[in-house]
Amino acid sequence: MTIVIIIISVVVSLIAILNQGVSQKLRFNAYAIKHFKEWYRFFTYALIHADWMHLLVNMFVLYSFGMAVENYFSIVFPGKATFYFIILYIGGIIISVTPAYSKNKDNVYYNAVGASGAVSAVVFSSIIFFPTAGIRFLFIPFAIPSVVFGILYLIYSAYMAKRSRDNIGHDAHFWGAIFGIAYTIIIKPRLALLFFEQIRQYFA
Repeated sequence: MTIVIIIISVVVSLIAILNQGVSQKLRFNAYAIKHFKEWYRFFTYALIHADWMHLLVNMFVLYSFGMAVENYFSIVFPGKATFYFIILYIGGIIISVTPAYSKNKDNVYYNAVGASGAVSAVVFSSIIFFPTAGIRFLFIPFAIPSVVFGILYLIYSAYMAKRSRDNIGHDAHFWGAIFGIAYTIIIKPRLALLFFEQIRQYFA
């Protein structure tokens, strides 16, 4: 399913990058949703991206973590993995921009694009499964536990969302991540116990 989502996102994003009319029609605009009832924008904004780099980063992260989450789901939910993964992704799309909708439904100039909120949901779902798995960055010579990365990411996203001084949807990143955590635990509560047990053993 991850590959299917990537293919669709790449195709639609490339069309939108080359045709601004398509981009304008599909992007998240809270004003258009409220006043013109264009509810489809709650979904379609995640299929388009601001530029090539935005698309590349989101799809690379989605591929890296999406395949792993699908594999986890296939073990925990045999026969239902694809269904649960689709709900995770779509839920991340909707939930991540719901706060932005509430704040900007009368702001005609507010727009958002990109699958970052949904990708955050997938990343944090993987953290619930394996909180001690190492995550590496080019500028850090060693791996850090995914749970540490997750905590720092949430703090950073919450802080930057309050500042609101750039054009990055930090609030979407934050709420997408929160949804990924909550959804994964709700569909399999026992994962919460396994999550803390893994952390306890790692830091013991």
